[in-house]
Amino acid sequence: MSKSKKKLLIIIPAYNEEKNIGDLLDKLKTPDIAKIADVLVMDDASKDKTRKIVLNKDLEVVTHIFNLGYGSGLQVGYKYAIHNGYEYIVQMDADGQHDVCNVLSIYEKLTTADEKGKCPDIVIGSRFMEGSQTFSISAVKKVAISMFRFLIKLGTGQRIKDPTSGLQGLSRRAIEFYAGFNHFDDKYPDANMIMQMLMLGFRVVEVPAVMHARVEGVSMHSGLKPVIYMLRMMFSIIAVWIRIRVYKVDIGAANEEPAT
Repeated sequence: MSKSKKKLLIIIPAYNEEKNIGDLLDKLKTPDIAKIADVLVMDDASKDKTRKIVLNKDLEVVTHIFNLGYGSGLQVGYKYAIHNGYEYIVQMDADGQHDVCNVLSIYEKLTTADEKGKCPDIVIGSRFMEGSQTFSISAVKKVAISMFRFLIKLGTGQRIKDPTSGLQGLSRRAIEFYAGFNHFDDKYPDANMIMQMLMLGFRVVEVPAVMHARVEGVSMHSGLKPVIYMLRMMFSIIAVWIRIRVYKVDIGAANEEPAT
């Protein structure tokens, strides 16, 4: 497989998103985005026409034979990006909640050095910054976000306003680390991964994001799932803190130079 001439890959994990993904892919074909980015859809064994729609758009799709979960889909996408020579990733949801305008703002932030001459490793598209445009969320999720903010601040000293945002940009350094064995949660990579990366010294920043409410389909956080997710994530964040602070696992990973 030949390396792409573009530096940016947009990864879209998808599971039964036939009602949403076509419109999203059409919007990603706008000239400003298409000239700088390729698109890869990770079809997690969808039972509907998700894969067929992507192929009809003449875009790349990786299809799992079995449903592996959100995190596994992303990690396979990271490995694809490394194999094909991409320098940056923007990952976004297939349900249309993440406006395509965020791609350009996240990519700009990823490639802009700070006052110390360093570019970010992770850029989070935040719903809770000045300039953000979003929709209302449930009381359970508000409680969860507040708890995750507190744990991350307690563990790292850094305040992250939107630790559960799935809209993120990654540098090559972050991509290579996440692609490694046991470096990424294969089910719910979320606030736990933000905690991990901050503790290891990766540079994590946020930018205002534009998001919309889901119009079609069912969210993976529907029903009782948000409560289960919140409890699982709390334990996972604590486990990350113990693994790094007590057992010193992966200490110094952020200092390693990315492969070329």
